[in-house]
Amino acid sequence: MAKRLNDNNSIGDVLKEFIGANRLQPGIDKIEVRDAWKNLMGNGVNNYTSEIMLKNGTLYVALTSAVLREELSYGKEKIVKMINEDLGREVVKEVILR
Repeated sequence: MAKRLNDNNSIGDVLKEFIGANRLQPGIDKIEVRDAWKNLMGNGVNNYTSEIMLKNGTLYVALTSAVLREELSYGKEKIVKMINEDLGREVVKEVILR
Protein backbone atom coordinates (compact mmCIF):
# COMPACT_ATOMS: atom_id res chain seq x y z
CA MET A 1 0.00 0.00 0.00
CA ALA A 2 1.23 3.52 -0.75
CA LYS A 3 2.56 5.55 2.12
CA ARG A 4 0.37 8.34 3.36
CA LEU A 5 1.73 11.84 3.18
CA ASN A 6 0.76 14.41 5.79
CA ASP A 7 -1.81 17.03 4.87
CA ASN A 8 0.73 19.87 4.69
CA ASN A 9 2.40 18.80 1.42
CA SER A 10 1.77 20.90 -1.67
CA ILE A 11 0.43 19.33 -4.84
CA GLY A 12 3.76 20.04 -6.56
CA ASP A 13 5.66 18.10 -3.89
CA VAL A 14 3.25 15.19 -4.13
CA LEU A 15 3.56 15.10 -7.94
CA LYS A 16 7.37 15.20 -7.77
CA GLU A 17 7.37 12.29 -5.35
CA PHE A 18 4.90 10.35 -7.52
CA ILE A 19 7.01 10.94 -10.64
CA GLY A 20 10.16 9.86 -8.82
CA ALA A 21 8.60 6.79 -7.22
CA ASN A 22 7.19 5.56 -10.53
CA ARG A 23 10.29 6.45 -12.62
CA LEU A 24 8.30 8.65 -15.00
CA GLN A 25 10.90 11.43 -15.37
CA PRO A 26 12.67 10.03 -18.50
CA GLY A 27 9.37 9.90 -20.39
CA ILE A 28 8.40 13.38 -19.27
CA ASP A 29 11.85 14.65 -20.34
CA LYS A 30 11.33 13.25 -23.85
CA ILE A 31 8.06 15.12 -24.24
CA GLU A 32 9.42 18.36 -22.74
CA VAL A 33 12.49 18.32 -25.00
CA ARG A 34 10.30 17.79 -28.06
CA ASP A 35 8.11 20.74 -27.05
CA ALA A 36 11.14 22.91 -26.28
CA TRP A 37 12.63 22.20 -29.74
CA LYS A 38 9.37 23.16 -31.44
CA ASN A 39 9.00 26.36 -29.41
CA LEU A 40 12.62 27.50 -29.67
CA MET A 41 13.30 26.68 -33.33
CA GLY A 42 10.13 28.15 -34.80
CA ASN A 43 8.11 27.19 -37.88
CA GLY A 44 10.99 27.55 -40.34
CA VAL A 45 13.02 24.76 -38.76
CA ASN A 46 10.00 22.70 -37.66
CA ASN A 47 8.82 22.40 -41.27
CA TYR A 48 12.04 20.50 -42.04
CA THR A 49 12.13 18.47 -38.81
CA SER A 50 10.90 14.91 -39.28
CA GLU A 51 11.87 13.26 -35.98
CA ILE A 52 13.00 14.35 -32.51
CA MET A 53 14.27 11.73 -30.05
CA LEU A 54 16.00 12.00 -26.67
CA LYS A 55 18.10 9.03 -25.59
CA ASN A 56 20.59 9.00 -22.69
CA GLY A 57 21.05 12.77 -22.72
CA THR A 58 21.61 12.93 -26.48
CA LEU A 59 19.06 14.70 -28.65
CA TYR A 60 18.71 13.16 -32.10
CA VAL A 61 17.02 15.40 -34.66
CA ALA A 62 16.21 14.17 -38.17
CA LEU A 63 16.03 16.97 -40.72
CA THR A 64 14.84 16.74 -44.32
CA SER A 65 17.07 19.60 -45.51
CA ALA A 66 20.82 19.07 -45.83
CA VAL A 67 21.38 22.83 -46.01
CA LEU A 68 19.52 23.40 -42.73
CA ARG A 69 21.36 20.50 -41.08
CA GLU A 70 24.70 22.05 -42.04
CA GLU A 71 23.61 25.48 -40.82
CA LEU A 72 22.38 24.16 -37.45
CA SER A 73 25.53 22.07 -36.97
CA TYR A 74 27.48 25.29 -36.36
CA GLY A 75 25.34 26.13 -33.33
CA LYS A 76 24.96 22.78 -31.55
CA GLU A 77 26.30 24.09 -28.24
CA LYS A 78 23.92 27.02 -28.36
CA ILE A 79 20.99 24.69 -29.09
CA VAL A 80 21.90 22.52 -26.07
CA LYS A 81 22.16 25.61 -23.86
CA MET A 82 18.83 27.04 -25.08
CA ILE A 83 16.92 23.80 -24.54
CA ASN A 84 18.38 23.24 -21.08
CA GLU A 85 17.59 26.83 -20.08
CA ASP A 86 14.03 26.38 -21.32
CA LEU A 87 13.64 23.20 -19.25
CA GLY A 88 15.33 24.68 -16.19
CA ARG A 89 17.78 21.80 -15.75
CA GLU A 90 20.41 19.92 -17.72
CA VAL A 91 18.62 17.24 -19.73
CA VAL A 92 20.40 17.47 -23.09
CA LYS A 93 24.17 17.00 -23.19
CA GLU A 94 24.67 16.66 -26.97
CA VAL A 95 22.76 17.22 -30.23
CA ILE A 96 23.13 14.96 -33.24
CA LEU A 97 21.58 16.18 -36.48
CA ARG A 98 20.70 13.57 -39.08
